[in-house]
Amino acid sequence: MLYQVHVEFNSDSITVDGNEITIGVKSKPVDGQANKEVIKKMAKHFGVSSGNVSIRKGHRSRYKIIEIV
Repeated sequence: MLYQVHVEFNSDSITVDGNEITIGVKSKPVDGQANKEVIKKMAKHFGVSSGNVSIRKGHRSRYKIIEIV
């Protein structure tokens, strides 16, 4: 399943509205730290392994397309 994700910084939240998700991260967008936190939070929220979550588009953007297998 593909999801459109909007990342917000300096918050710790997750809001799901259909296929659109707003997720707050505390990590800074340096060396992929924020992307790793997004993947971990998505995996925890959907109850899957973090290996089943991948960023398909938007590695360097606040707006991402994430796939959960």
